[in-house]
Amino acid sequence: LPPEPVDQVLSRLTTAGFEAYLVGGCVRDLLLCREPADWDICTAAHPNDVKALFPDSLETGLRHGTITVMMPQANSAEKGRFPVEVTTFRAESDYADHRHPEVIRFCSDLRTDLSRRDFTINAMAWSPATGLVDLFGGQLDLADRLVRCVGDPLLRFSEDALRMLRAIRF
Repeated sequence: LPPEPVDQVLSRLTTAGFEAYLVGGCVRDLLLCREPADWDICTAAHPNDVKALFPDSLETGLRHGTITVMMPQANSAEKGRFPVEVTTFRAESDYADHRHPEVIRFCSDLRTDLSRRDFTINAMAWSPATGLVDLFGGQLDLADRLVRCVGDPLLRFSEDALRMLRAIRF
């Protein structure tokens, strides 16, 4: 289960009527029984909706729909805040420089968002309401210690050449 600050972000988004899921590396790490280094949430909420729900948030990647929500630490003895990245569901296209998408379109469904991701092991999502959402076989690939692209590998690597290095790292 996610730590309290992450759970609070998920809860506030869903209470406001938006789908919201843990996504990517934190889901992968939890399935591997590792402590995630960071916490990412994807949601149907538009960035303006996220900012309205979390007024103290930071616009860390607004073009990509990413808002960093700074939550109070669960342990009141700790100073500082707990960052949770919240990104609107999106589709991407036209990677002119083999690294950054030229076109980013916000969308309202999880499947579209997960289908743009690099590897099956990073294309899983989880919410308290639905549990694990694994549309591309990421959990099996984790068990088989396999790094596999979502969709066509030539397309994934031509979109973002850095993905080749990420594959080696994994």
